Amino acid sequence: MDISVVIPSYNRYETLKRALTSVYAQSFKPKEVIVIDDGSCDKTSNIQNLFPDIKYFYQKNSGVSSARNLGIKKAAYKWLAFLDSDDVWHKEKLAFHAIFHKKNPHILMSYTNERWIRDGVEVAMPQKYQKFHGDIFDASLSHCIIAPSATLMHKNLLQDVGFFDENLEVCEDYDMWLRVALKNSIGLIDKKLITKYGGADDQLSTKFWGMDRFRVKALEKLLDLELPKDKKDLVIKTLVHKYTLLLKGAIKYDRILDINAYKIKIERYTFE
Repeated sequence: MDISVVIPSYNRYETLKRALTSVYAQSFKPKEVIVIDDGSCDKTSNIQNLFPDIKYFYQKNSGVSSARNLGIKKAAYKWLAFLDSDDVWHKEKLAFHAIFHKKNPHILMSYTNERWIRDGVEVAMPQKYQKFHGDIFDASLSHCIIAPSATLMHKNLLQDVGFFDENLEVCEDYDMWLRVALKNSIGLIDKKLITKYGGADDQLSTKFWGMDRFRVKALEKLLDLELPKDKKDLVIKTLVHKYTLLLKGAIKYDRILDINAYKIKIERYTFE
């Protein structure tokens, strides 16, 4: 199995060093390591001094989706492993993927379980992020249960579902995995093979209010596809639930335009 590693990074020089160290410590070595510097203004441009074998590309700040997409386009090999610069892989991460896909050649994407560190302390993963194997579409509708750093996927999937949506500032991974899971079985390697670090003030997951605003965009996009009736009904049910939560938030903060918009959407899908 020939693997290209894609790491997007924006002003993360110190944690990027940690992430890359974990890649080069893998027992199963990737064929190439690609770092996309998304317009950093810290020392990220010097990262090749420490890791001369990486393929480093700089782009004007365009967001994590754009950075990942550039990495995909630059990748020379068919299997893609994503790693966020705040996270690290455990030593056997890629080895377990290689074993899994050798045994399951029909499955073109797999992901692992994860360990969470918040402000230097390990925390338990909330139940809503429980991992599933196989047809995980239904289980993925509420929240994103797959961390990009946990994944390995074949390029052929992207020919079918497209690239990361560069119009989504956040929840682009939620959007991608839903498109993949709609028609594809996804394998779970139920071992904690990555560590995710949280707590930084500028992490995307804490940057925006009402993350469901971005999830509903991903769900609305699904309704433009030809969905089986059971899938479509589930997407609409999830949408109405999220619209209702967003409406409560809009009312609380007196966002008049949002209040009207969510009321109209709830009525539309409730009476369809």
